[in-house]
Amino acid sequence: MKRERFSTRIGFVLTSVGCAIGLGNIWRFPYIVGQYGGAAFVLIYLLFLALLGFPMITMELAVHRASRKSVTKSFDFLEPPGTKWHLIKYPAFAGNYLFQMFYTTVAGWVLIFAVYMMCGRFEGKDLGQIQVIYKDMMINPVQMSLVTVFVIVISFLICGAGIRKGVEKFCTLITGGLFILMFVVLVYVWTLPGAAEGIRFYFMPDFERLTAHGIWEPLNAAMTQAFYTLGIGMGSIGVFGSYIGKEKSLAGEALTIVALDTLAALLAGAIIFPACFSNNIQPDSGPSLVFLTLPGVFASMPGGRLIGSFFFTAVLFAALSTVITAFANIVSMAVDLWNCEAKRAVWGNIIAMIVLSMPCILGFTLWKGVKPFGEGSTIMDLEDFIVTNNILPFGSMVYFWFCVSKRGWGWDQFLREADTGSGMRFPKRIFSILKYIIPVLITVSFLAGYYSKFFKV
Repeated sequence: MKRERFSTRIGFVLTSVGCAIGLGNIWRFPYIVGQYGGAAFVLIYLLFLALLGFPMITMELAVHRASRKSVTKSFDFLEPPGTKWHLIKYPAFAGNYLFQMFYTTVAGWVLIFAVYMMCGRFEGKDLGQIQVIYKDMMINPVQMSLVTVFVIVISFLICGAGIRKGVEKFCTLITGGLFILMFVVLVYVWTLPGAAEGIRFYFMPDFERLTAHGIWEPLNAAMTQAFYTLGIGMGSIGVFGSYIGKEKSLAGEALTIVALDTLAALLAGAIIFPACFSNNIQPDSGPSLVFLTLPGVFASMPGGRLIGSFFFTAVLFAALSTVITAFANIVSMAVDLWNCEAKRAVWGNIIAMIVLSMPCILGFTLWKGVKPFGEGSTIMDLEDFIVTNNILPFGSMVYFWFCVSKRGWGWDQFLREADTGSGMRFPKRIFSILKYIIPVLITVSFLAGYYSKFFKV
């Protein structure tokens, strides 16, 4: 079966960026920046992006462009005879499903809040009243099921139209729209009274605040954010390398993807901090920042309903682009693994994903008694932990050793593929040092995830 191709380079880049940009950029990044000292933390985060994000994205793209397959078949195609690298397909396959089992639910939350903001539901509401709205949403299984099913069906139907007519076309539109909306909101909030204090906080390093938690905690937070913002290790972005030609080298493409993903995160911070400071609200309020703090911030500012609608639409675009590209990978995996038609894979996965998303939704209502990590934890926490703290680091380590080991695809083969085409060459001199650092960083990230989950008081 002939593999489809992206129609344009910009379509490939924006689709890949759409996969990378998600709620981690807009939801998690701003509050951990606020917690760990503004620009001081951002500098460390950028360092880890260079050490981990750029080389690992290049490797994923190289593996999938060379094989013209998804993760379910790429290692089978490239591995030396008699080796077992292809076994990575099983955890990667499971990881892509597990990730969407809870991410589609969160995308449903964003959809609901975007509609609430447009309809003026938050106008005149204080934080306590917004908390009630949020809790009512969480404990309504019918509403949550309906919006989640809507997200799943729409996203898979877009994938069913194909890479060019569906995924590329839609992701180019919404990823471009996301940046436009964020720039519009940015211009507005920077003109608010008191916004200058938030801008200073964001762009002026505060090393005292950075080290207030000790040096290890912010270092680990920066490394974890850099590692997981790109979703490396499951072939989620790499699969789009299988739909491109060899006209451009891959290091430049990887650098562009990482840069635009980072720009989205930085823009989110540049919006949220001035908005919070103009309303005398601390921007380190944790994951509730987007769903509890910001609706109140926008509701209290002049023209806030319109600006808040723009912002939550941008967040919705970020969530949907991740869901659509993840589903495109799932469809590609099914087609490669079972040699079935894409349309059959789409309809089969619509049913499967609706069923698989239910435990997460019910974990806040009918199954709230299931607390995998003790009081306050939910089924979503378990699903998230399996993916982010286990499958992603394990998969990343496999991709890394496959590309550098003589018993895998090998360093020479990787470089040949990465450097094919015009453009930036992979910096092999620097990587001769990084190849000793990257496994350490991945291992530390894996162990730190277990420490923070089970041992940190």
